[in-house]
Amino acid sequence: MLITPGKLLAKIDTPDDLRNLSQTDLPQVCAELRQFIVDNVSVYGGHFGASLGVVELTVALHYVFNTPDDQLVWDVGHQAYGHKILTGRRDIFHTNRFYKGLSGFPKRKESPYDSFGVGHSSTSISAALGMAVASQLQNNPKRHHIAVIGDGAMTAGLAFEGMNHAGSTEADLLIILNDNCMSIDPNVGALREYLTDITTSPTYNKMKDEVWNLLGKMSNFGKSAQDIVSKIETGLKASLMHQSNLFESLHLRYFGPIDGHDIDHLVSVMNDLKDIPGPKLLHCLTVKGKGYGPAEKDQTKWHAPGLFDKVTGEIKKKVYDKPQPPKYQDVFGHTLVELAEVNEKIVGVTPAMPSGSSMNIMMKAIPDRAFDVGIAEQHAVTFSAGMATQGQVVFCNIYSTFMQRAYDQVIHDVCIQELPVIFCLDRAGFAGADGPTHHGAYDLAFMRCVPNMIVASPMNEKELRNLMFTAQSDTIQKGTQAFTIRYPRGEGVMPNWRTPLEQVEIGKGRKIRDGKDVAILTIGPIGNYAVKACELLETENIQPAHYDMRFVKPLDEAMLHEIFQRYDNVVTVEDGCLMGGFGSAVIEFMTDHGYVARVKRLGIPDAVIEHGEQIDLHRECGFDPQGIADSVRELIYTKRIVTA
Repeated sequence: MLITPGKLLAKIDTPDDLRNLSQTDLPQVCAELRQFIVDNVSVYGGHFGASLGVVELTVALHYVFNTPDDQLVWDVGHQAYGHKILTGRRDIFHTNRFYKGLSGFPKRKESPYDSFGVGHSSTSISAALGMAVASQLQNNPKRHHIAVIGDGAMTAGLAFEGMNHAGSTEADLLIILNDNCMSIDPNVGALREYLTDITTSPTYNKMKDEVWNLLGKMSNFGKSAQDIVSKIETGLKASLMHQSNLFESLHLRYFGPIDGHDIDHLVSVMNDLKDIPGPKLLHCLTVKGKGYGPAEKDQTKWHAPGLFDKVTGEIKKKVYDKPQPPKYQDVFGHTLVELAEVNEKIVGVTPAMPSGSSMNIMMKAIPDRAFDVGIAEQHAVTFSAGMATQGQVVFCNIYSTFMQRAYDQVIHDVCIQELPVIFCLDRAGFAGADGPTHHGAYDLAFMRCVPNMIVASPMNEKELRNLMFTAQSDTIQKGTQAFTIRYPRGEGVMPNWRTPLEQVEIGKGRKIRDGKDVAILTIGPIGNYAVKACELLETENIQPAHYDMRFVKPLDEAMLHEIFQRYDNVVTVEDGCLMGGFGSAVIEFMTDHGYVARVKRLGIPDAVIEHGEQIDLHRECGFDPQGIADSVRELIYTKRIVTA
């Protein structure tokens, strides 16, 4: 079902068409754009509240600035749906986040209007500053550079690094702070409180409009008048707020706060800012989910609600006639509380993903021992390391893709210091519709090469619980090794998952089934595909053995000796990168011990794999059940041809 746009939106194929409209038409454009987003996401799914909150900002930006020549960088893509619709992708927007369709995030290869690819937060300021400096070097003074960053993304160190650098330059950079007190979950920390102080200071808000009026008339005077007004403006801000303005102290001209939903005022302000040189920040107040009642009331729930009835606001959920397996993240969350109720040393840490990781379960049950540190993965790891030095048992839960941002801290602050921090990596493997910026493809490879690190992945919910139980045990916590447990996005395989907790022997795998023709070695939940592949092969009189290795580091060497002594054909399967991953570890073992066998490695190839349902991506890479069976047949068939 294709969604019909409103009459004005239907005529906007590019921002040039938008700029040809009268400014009096813009409120109607905003209304139609907001409705188009509601209509599409309700039917096709996707992120929701963030893009509704920046409709007016999006329209104003493309109306005032000459995109794509002027460079517009969105921070993450959750807020960029309106941007995509206005920049030539309206009629194919229904393919958003679907396999082979539009990316859910800005992507350079997709459109010239997507000046920078974004999936992880807090990159916009550094990227836009780089573009602005490049324009200076290329003697292109008329080009503008705009970074749109949410207040949640502003909590990351990278954003402060970018602002710190920007303030020491004369680059034409406009930072738009989209302040809605939310990322996916409510924002936390001192920055949130600081922004609240700015937005609620009655004296400051009364006077800043008068300052703004002076600034808006600067062109009628001269440079000396500009300098005077600048000093007056800065002095008023500091004295009225009884403190130095954070952004001004970084040498960023600060303007605002202003209503981010007043399209006429936004256009007026942005036109004025075009004439003000140097780095500057416009503070806009918005409401996540603006214009759709249920999304405004429950902003976390409506960040990405799935399909819903746009009239009633009812989120559509599948109805099953029998119990379904839980999500791995929920097994983690409930098991963590179960363990923490017994072990008072256990604490939980997450960087701004309490609902996504299910850390919110512990935050509700034991709030003084669960910490949301904001979008700050590096801090999360080193904060965890600090607590570990004092004997706390720390479960640091970070999405696999976001752990990439804290790799130095894992090595420098945890493993070199021999601290037993427990890293629970959610969304390991393919993340589905979020695409390549969110795929957890590399953690097996980059974690297993670090000294003082155990790396494991459970095949099912029972194994996840047991690995968590093992990681917090005295045996591990009195040792010198960190412990990584990785698991995928989505549902598991065990409806009855609340099994008794059992300790797992470190580095010990499991034989799932015996065989004689080929050995299939798997790591993690992808092993359930191998179970199905074995069932397919058995109907063809091929008898595969299946081993769930459980650990990538340390490997079960006794089991591998058994495998290479018995089998000439070996298939390894992992939901991770082939280069340096589980299959590579198996081949290293084979070579180091002088074995000779034909090994077929299945996993994520050395390529950027796009977005789509997990099973579609597994199939594309050849490690769905049929792909595993095909690889076994290839090995067996080739052998039979050679020996005939």
